[in-house]
Amino acid sequence: MAYQLPETGFLRLPQIIGDPDRGLPPIIPVKKTCWWQGVRSGRFPASVKLGPRITAWRVEDIRALIAETSEQ
Repeated sequence: MAYQLPETGFLRLPQIIGDPDRGLPPIIPVKKTCWWQGVRSGRFPASVKLGPRITAWRVEDIRALIAETSEQ
């Protein structure tokens, strides 16, 4: 994996699905719409609101998602 996940903390959406304009490689290579549909359906982890306009995901939840998908 090109991107090193921190041990704990939160990730914003561009850090998860990547942002070529900012030079961020994707951890989970899906488009934004697909990600949000997956969050609504329960396929991807639920988000955490850190502020009125700040949505993030726990690193632990993203690690679990990666482990779950690599088992399949």
